[in-house]
Amino acid sequence: MPLKEISFPDMPAAAEALANDIIDVLKIAIAEKGKAVLAVSGGRTPAMVFRHLRQADLDWANVIITLTDERWVPADHPDSNENLVHTHLLQEKAAAAKFIPLYGGEATAIDGQNACEARLAALPFPIDAVYLGMGPDGHFASLFPGDKAVHEKEGRCVGVAATADRVARMSLTAPAILNARQVFLLFNGAEKHQKYQEAQTPGDVASLPLRLLFSDTATALKVLSAP
Repeated sequence: MPLKEISFPDMPAAAEALANDIIDVLKIAIAEKGKAVLAVSGGRTPAMVFRHLRQADLDWANVIITLTDERWVPADHPDSNENLVHTHLLQEKAAAAKFIPLYGGEATAIDGQNACEARLAALPFPIDAVYLGMGPDGHFASLFPGDKAVHEKEGRCVGVAATADRVARMSLTAPAILNARQVFLLFNGAEKHQKYQEAQTPGDVASLPLRLLFSDTATALKVLSAP
């Protein structure tokens, strides 16, 4: 599918536009199927998007929300993406939505992969809307350069072991993300703009996972960016 790219003067404007786009996709899905599934990212920027989403007029009772990835920490931990979603998204009108967590309390993300897979199996795949951010190293979700999770083709989620630099994670697999009805990528900053341009050139996905977004011509990708 053709790549859609839109630039905005700042991140608040981009975040509001993304929220409106997501709502449009969810409304269509509910009209067609009776249910809609949204997978969202964690981090600082999503809170801006969530503030707009939670105020939208939508049949939230028929929306299921999950995460693109999760740090393997309890849901009340300040670094938990689940905590972020409960605090900033599942409020106001969006409080009626259903949430499916990735974290399950097991000792490691690897140990929790089967249980997470079972939770996700209850969702009506493919996901309708996926909201992604990206890291300055070109990772998205928790698919990091050099990690074997980048190449995982089976299932909907994959456990990502801890390293010296990061805690363990659970991530949606690349196919679970790329097969969504609509994938949105939101980012800003000179370093990320450079990585984004690099990702559109031929090369190894292991060194630059963001290339995966451009490797499947069937993926419906819309990119929203700010300086």
